[in-house]
Amino acid sequence: MQFTYDLAPQLGTRATIGLISLQSDETLEHDMRRIFPLDGVACYVTRVPSGQEVTNDTLAEMEGKLTGAAQLFPVPAQFDVVGYGCTSGTSVIGADVVAGMVKKGCKTNAVTDPLTGLIAACRHLDVKRLVVLSPYVAAVNSSLITALARAEIEVALLGTFNEEREEFAARIAPDSIADAAQTLAKQGDFDALFLSCTNLRTLDVIDRIEAATGLPVLSSNQVMGWHMAQLAGVEPLARFGRLMR
Repeated sequence: MQFTYDLAPQLGTRATIGLISLQSDETLEHDMRRIFPLDGVACYVTRVPSGQEVTNDTLAEMEGKLTGAAQLFPVPAQFDVVGYGCTSGTSVIGADVVAGMVKKGCKTNAVTDPLTGLIAACRHLDVKRLVVLSPYVAAVNSSLITALARAEIEVALLGTFNEEREEFAARIAPDSIADAAQTLAKQGDFDALFLSCTNLRTLDVIDRIEAATGLPVLSSNQVMGWHMAQLAGVEPLARFGRLMR
């Protein structure tokens, strides 16, 4: 028995967003589900191969794989924005290169990433002097500092957990992140504090750190989610920190 059928509209009646997550990332998708509303917002996720150890070499290797990852999105989808979920990867590859590689693989009006989102957030909040907490080793952190300097944002102080393995970065306890961030904030005069890395579990400690330090607190997933929402023209479902209020 054969039936006729009607065609319904595509799921993204308000917006269609795409997320390119690292193969090694255990946090980003979970956080984005909390930030974006489901009603009328279609969110499609693909993964890009990435190393289990984070070095400038393993980050640079992702450049040649981004187009292939974007090609795994549903072909009919027309995206309002696609986010590439790697702060350090963007600082090594370059935001313009990332955007170009993603646009070769899918149809999207805009591409963003945590570094681009951070720069946009700093301009929104008039932040020029940051204190940064990162899970990673010195060479990876240096690339981020250089990328921010090009945007005229000074990293005045950096703290790190000095962890090269992604699986451990993903499991750094939120309390450890909050304690380290509060210690860093006491070391000088800063405009804001940035928690770098999409694998860090930061969303639930942002408001706590802001209350303890008096500083705006930004994190990789928060700033990318905020920037994606702006570019897609939707209001976030949940708001984290001064940036999203």
